[in-house]
This record gives sequence, structure tokens and C-alpha cells, in this order.
Amino acid sequence: MLVLDERHLQRVLQEYVAYYNTDRPHRSLGLVPPLPGARLQRVPNAPPSLIVARPILGGLHHAYQRVA
Repeated sequence: MLVLDERHLQRVLQEYVAYYNTDRPHRSLGLVPPLPGARLQRVPNAPPSLIVARPILGGLHHAYQRVA
């Protein structure tokens, strides 16, 4: 990823910090994120075993979760 200017850098860092604190499992915390209650996506009429990928940093990384 090429950072274009200071404003772009701030947006990239905000998105990564949000991912790091709400979605990424931390080994020292028993594979739980520091801020529980990660964002859940609900897909209408989806089977319970459906897994949704949410792009992080414009698709450079993805967070995966089962749809509740």
C-alpha cells in the first residue's frame, strides 16, 4: 500500500487500530480481542453456516466470521 499523504496515513492507521483492537485475536488474552464485541455482520436469510469476509485496509487483509 502506498500512503499518499498525511490524511491517507491517518485513515489507514485508524482502520488498522480498529481491526487490531476489535477483531484480531491476541495470544496473551486467550485468543480474544482486547475490545470484545467485534462488529458482526448480519446477512438477511443467510444459512447459519455462512462465513462472511470483511476487507481490511482496502482488501490487503480480511476478517472472517460466521453470520449469526
